Amino acid sequence: MSHPTTPQPPAMSRAMVLLFAIACGLIVANLYYAQTLVGPISAATGLSPESAGLIVTLTQVGYTLGLVFVVPLGDLLENRRLIVCALLFTALALAAAATSSGAALFLAAALAIGLGSVAAQVLVPFAAHLSSEATRGATVGKVVSGLLLGIMLARPAASLIAAHSSYHVVFGGAALLMLALAGLLWRQLPLRQPSSPLPYFPLIASLLHLFLTTPLVRRRAAYHAGLFGAFSLFWTVTPLMLAGPAFHLSQTGIAIFALVGMAGAVASPVAGRLADAGHTRMATAGALALGVIGFALPMAAPGARPLALGLLVAASIVLDMAVAANLVLGQRAIFSLGAAERSRLNGIYFALFFAGGAAGSAMGGWMYARHGWHAALLTGMAFCGLALLYWLTELGGRSARLARPAA
Repeated sequence: MSHPTTPQPPAMSRAMVLLFAIACGLIVANLYYAQTLVGPISAATGLSPESAGLIVTLTQVGYTLGLVFVVPLGDLLENRRLIVCALLFTALALAAAATSSGAALFLAAALAIGLGSVAAQVLVPFAAHLSSEATRGATVGKVVSGLLLGIMLARPAASLIAAHSSYHVVFGGAALLMLALAGLLWRQLPLRQPSSPLPYFPLIASLLHLFLTTPLVRRRAAYHAGLFGAFSLFWTVTPLMLAGPAFHLSQTGIAIFALVGMAGAVASPVAGRLADAGHTRMATAGALALGVIGFALPMAAPGARPLALGLLVAASIVLDMAVAANLVLGQRAIFSLGAAERSRLNGIYFALFFAGGAAGSAMGGWMYARHGWHAALLTGMAFCGLALLYWLTELGGRSARLARPAA
């Protein structure tokens, strides 16, 4: 019998790639169901308006903790078992959220949902491991497409389901999905036992060393922190704008608007193929420039409501394309650094750009409340613009050194 670490076939089957993509989408959706349900959840659990933001914040905190303390286990423990255990934990947390009637229990469940949902970030490097070098970018692009579709579908799906039932049904249904997915992945995923010689605590301590000695990770995280910060800002303030006097959209209308933005996910596999062909640098510049354009479009909107709404829809698609493409380009570059450290490098990458996302969301809400819509758009453009300015430093001949991890 061959050892689990024996090299895999050179290409993943289409069915396996599709399974990874669907699984990542379903898992990461758990992070976003509550974002459009803050109102009904806070009312039902007795949370004050000042504390309602904890519903989303604690899920993000749990996810960040998982990126730092759980995802690195992908370099230590057998990956299939780790993923399935994380999904079972997530299912329990979702069930607790579905049955909770008090604020304390729901907030504890929200933290646990974020913690368990990092299973998606064990799956992505797992997919990279199963892929050949020649097709790794395309495979990661397709898997990340599923992840992004999960993000984009979660908000409108939760809104529509809750509108016809309650938030209890949203979280209860998600718990059942995680149980079914855990069983499917247990049956379908191959074994992968990493060969890392480090025990757990030195493994966690190695994250700082990897961050300090791997310039590529720092650079790719900075690029995506800018774009993801802009993305989070956009989806924080745009629903407020759409519901306001300028557009008067209902919750269903906002859900449809969010669904249209899904078109941006088509950029993921395209970016993966560009990376496989050696065009990562210029494709990154294109993604960052698209982010700037995405915020410039609604600023050019005239007074006519239909045209202004059309430009806002176009902006959402362009911005989603930028985020989708840059995420794949970053992960493709990071996964080329070595199989033994993929889960840890991926955890560092996600933790850093999620910090950018939290900053963008917080800053966008504050700018919109204090200075209005155009000030929020300019702030989002600044996030992308700063990342693009940082990209210009690649043109000085330093990028060749960044392609290798530091010794």
